[in-house]
Amino acid sequence: MDIPRILVALAEPTRLAAMQIIWDGGEHCVCELMDRLNTSQSRMSRHMKALRDAGLVLDRRDAQWVRYRRNPDLPRSVECIIDAVIVAAAANQKVAA
Repeated sequence: MDIPRILVALAEPTRLAAMQIIWDGGEHCVCELMDRLNTSQSRMSRHMKALRDAGLVLDRRDAQWVRYRRNPDLPRSVECIIDAVIVAAAANQKVAA
């Protein structure tokens, strides 16, 4: 996998926040992500496309909505990178609060 591309995808705050939600292993509707991240459908779709293009998430259409989940085929090394970025972001949020 292309590590720089993954890091670029995670560097944008909305995409990182979406990954924090998706990283729990569940499947999340774009409508849920929009609501939790207070963003429009078009903006959320663009961010999710970047995460999908980086290979981090998979999607499936469910009627009018799209549902996203973490890619179960990620190499362990990539999972470790994402884990570290999520932990660092959470720690940074605590310091800023």
